Amino acid sequence: MSRVVKVMQMQLINRWTFLGVPAVILVVTFLLSYAIWVIVPGDGRVYSGATQAVLWYFLVLGIQSMTMTFPFSQSMGVSRRTFYLGTLGLFAVVALAVSTIYYLLGLIERATDGWGQNAQMFALDWLVGSAGVVQVLFYFVAMVALFMIGFWFATVWKRWQTRGMLVAWIGLGVVALGLVALTTWQGRWPQVGTWFAVQTPLSVTAWTALFCAVLAAGSYLTLRRATP
Repeated sequence: MSRVVKVMQMQLINRWTFLGVPAVILVVTFLLSYAIWVIVPGDGRVYSGATQAVLWYFLVLGIQSMTMTFPFSQSMGVSRRTFYLGTLGLFAVVALAVSTIYYLLGLIERATDGWGQNAQMFALDWLVGSAGVVQVLFYFVAMVALFMIGFWFATVWKRWQTRGMLVAWIGLGVVALGLVALTTWQGRWPQVGTWFAVQTPLSVTAWTALFCAVLAAGSYLTLRRATP
């Protein structure tokens, strides 16, 4: 466990990348959104999707944590398993902290009538009816999923380089096209639409968590033979 903690500390050598940048993105996107609400007021409730910016940055962090830190960790004699556990542990903590901040900002947003502008940025209508723990888990799992996507693609690159990336993207495209073709051939689009319509924040969180588990397993198996 002490080695895992040391890997977490190693990832935090550049605190600006892993802590400072997400904080700046959050503050700047909120201020820009607020300025737009004031300058261009809407007739009804206005919505900003700027909160997604921090979530997508987790995708970048997943790539950076592998491509920038993995070679250094191997030169320091850190095992791949320890690097993997320490990296995922750190970002789980960061994701939980950001998710909690999102939830608290959502409470403030509702208490101030959308920051005094009848705006919606953190307290999404689809989420506010759920328990607080579900809202935090939803954001947490979404951030971890994006991080794992970036991390997995980075491990593929480290192990197989350009050839691996081409195979991965082509394979994903073929699978997606096959699912669309099968659904169309079977005439199942109404059922697919109904399935999506009945999903709740908790069920979406559960499905995304399952997706994260699959990516986590795939990333670890790929990382075991990746070269710095």
